[in-house]
Amino acid sequence: MTNEPTALPTASVAQLRSARRLLQRKQRERTGTFLVEGPQAVRECATTCDRIFVTAAAAERHADLVTTAVSSGVEVLLTEDIDQLTDAITPQGIVGVHRTIDLALDPLLQPDPANGHEARLLVMAAQIRDPGNLGTLIRCADAFGADGVILTTGSVDPYNPKTVRATVGSLFHLPIVTGITVAEATQACRDAGIGVLAADGSGERNLDELRDAGRLGAPVAWLFGNEAWGLPESDRALADEAVRVPMWGRAESLNLGSAAAVCLYATASAQHAG
Repeated sequence: MTNEPTALPTASVAQLRSARRLLQRKQRERTGTFLVEGPQAVRECATTCDRIFVTAAAAERHADLVTTAVSSGVEVLLTEDIDQLTDAITPQGIVGVHRTIDLALDPLLQPDPANGHEARLLVMAAQIRDPGNLGTLIRCADAFGADGVILTTGSVDPYNPKTVRATVGSLFHLPIVTGITVAEATQACRDAGIGVLAADGSGERNLDELRDAGRLGAPVAWLFGNEAWGLPESDRALADEAVRVPMWGRAESLNLGSAAAVCLYATASAQHAG
């Protein structure tokens, strides 16, 4: 099996057509499934995919991944028409179909001793519209050990193919909550004893001040706004404080991914040190 990708069954036209429809949001929502592209991302969910499409070359190149999937009972199908299943300029030769994985908010707010520290670290996305930026935010949350990501209403679909690609598999590493307003999310965090900090370039406090005051070692939910216009005043007002990242150079601002990485690193460091 490992050295004979041609032994895999061939995808039918109907199977390819069904998967291709998942490039559309309405089809993803109707079926509760989405596309996962690329060897790293598919590797993270190889045993839980509904189906995997792969070219002969990719099946040879990632024979271990194919073997793992087949051994777990996942249907792996050969196709040389993989470009039908992606909007990427250069397809990577392997695409999975997976069930959506968003969860309810309440379990996310409860302490989890298994995460290696008692404090909670959550990420809230407010009206983030760019798929790549959302994917990067999810990847940052994963890298710094966040306990979950809350996508408030108005944000891009986390199962958009560009978002999924940008997470590089991190989508499968932490809980994702969708379909909740900023007001509902911030109130739920506050009720659970989790402070809410809004990342804002014009915030009254800077990140170093909060770190030195010991504020970052407590349970924290970071609220990040839209790439272009940041947080509306109505959302910013829902946070306990608006916090800016101190900068000593001449750049006007940081992009979303950079700001998130700095804020999450500082918070995770304080929480683990505590």
